[in-house]
Amino acid sequence: MSYWSAPRVTSPIHATVTLPGSKSITNRALILAALASGPSTITGALRSRDTDLMIGALRTLGTTIVGDGSTLEVTPGPLHGGSVDCGLAGTVMRFVPPVAALADGDVVFDGDEQARSRPLGTLLEGVRVLGADIDGDTLPFTVRGRGSLRGGTVTIDASGSSQFVSGLLLSGATFNEGVTVIHDGKPVPSMPHIDMTVDMLRAAGVSVTTPESGGDANTWTVTPGPISAVDWAVEPDLSNATAFLAAAAVTGGEVTVPLWPLTTTQPGDAIREILTTMGAQVERDGTNLTVRGPETLTGIDIDLHDLGELTPTVAALAALASGPSHLRGIAHLRGHETDRLAALSTEINALGGNVTETDDGLDIEPAPMHGGQWHSYADHRMATAGAIIGLVVDGVSVEDIGTTAKTLPGFENLWDTMIASDGMQS
Repeated sequence: MSYWSAPRVTSPIHATVTLPGSKSITNRALILAALASGPSTITGALRSRDTDLMIGALRTLGTTIVGDGSTLEVTPGPLHGGSVDCGLAGTVMRFVPPVAALADGDVVFDGDEQARSRPLGTLLEGVRVLGADIDGDTLPFTVRGRGSLRGGTVTIDASGSSQFVSGLLLSGATFNEGVTVIHDGKPVPSMPHIDMTVDMLRAAGVSVTTPESGGDANTWTVTPGPISAVDWAVEPDLSNATAFLAAAAVTGGEVTVPLWPLTTTQPGDAIREILTTMGAQVERDGTNLTVRGPETLTGIDIDLHDLGELTPTVAALAALASGPSHLRGIAHLRGHETDRLAALSTEINALGGNVTETDDGLDIEPAPMHGGQWHSYADHRMATAGAIIGLVVDGVSVEDIGTTAKTLPGFENLWDTMIASDGMQS
């Protein structure tokens, strides 16, 4: 396995970093376009491993997708069987099976070795209850498509992932009876991602009832009917932006991200409040968002239940802060690309940090850190967390930095360009 020497800077970073589109929005737009009543155009689409896997999956099932860059022309076609490679993409393994149930033929799903341990049984059992024939509860599994799906009401425990709810809602309008998803269990994590799904369904003309719109608590209903063709404009990926804004925070520098949306359902938007709490200055000038780092970062006590994907960035910041931090509400991260709680505590401690894993999070105490190898666990956000720490700790080598291509191809080049804008690399 190759190691990347994380650049160390000796002065504050000053840069403007333009980020590509949101993976979460891109992959939802692709699903809705594949099921729409006519052709759609997606502009600003992210092109990364996760989105290319989604494109490949939908093409396999009969959707025509034209375009090699960030503009994609999507034309729905009759859905048929085939083989889907999920890689390590949760959106592919959880959003595509309900689509596959509408296909005429068997659809075989598999993915990376690490993906075979990711929880899928809740989603697959839910699709079975709605009328699908599925062999298996984890990768690899087979959906025996019969051209349509009955739909109806299904009760699931979505406390492991909001993607279980989103996966059923995104295709629900195409089911004969629509779908009503009832959650029964501990609170659903990452609720902003369900809000994103609902907003995009409504933008495509789909009727959705939620707890906020007068429905029952923990219940979402999608009425059967056509999904309108929409020309989607994808926002920049705010979760990917967090690492670059963190670079300003840990070096006492200044980083600007253009085209930051004024309103958004992306969880990454919460980085503004997080960095402010830790002592940074955060300003918006039109659609430019600028972070100025403090002389010293302060610790933070925060519930990240709805913001789980930000945990690696926040943990890296906390490891470099002057006071203790408590990250809570994130037990579900044990089922992400890797067990992120165990991975973060192991890697930060290996560099001299002081992290204790709790039942639902991490306690991080200030401690002097030193160089060493930072393992990424084939997890893109673990890799970027190592890069953040490497900015101010000598001799950090990040394993398999290329895993960042999952959601941000060319991360290393963007990182180097940011540093070269002003910071002095050593």
